[in-house]
Amino acid sequence: MTDRFRAAFDALPDGSFDAIYDGRRYVVAKIRFAEGRSHKLEAWERGGTDYISLNLYDLSSGKMVLNPCEMPADKVRRFVERVRPE
Repeated sequence: MTDRFRAAFDALPDGSFDAIYDGRRYVVAKIRFAEGRSHKLEAWERGGTDYISLNLYDLSSGKMVLNPCEMPADKVRRFVERVRPE
């Protein structure tokens, strides 16, 4: 996982928000669990079929683990780094 990805992820607001990615509108939900050590992000394309889902874990070792949900890691990385909240 890159510093760029983590910075982009942390910059996204918690909770639900509207966003633009690749010229398309999305509804995004970002939720924190376990005192901020576990994160879930889901995004649904409005009026389309695209869907993004990932879990991000901050381990006690300082390592971060990205776990995309049934999709390529590159897809979720690209989304997080390029999505823009409205």
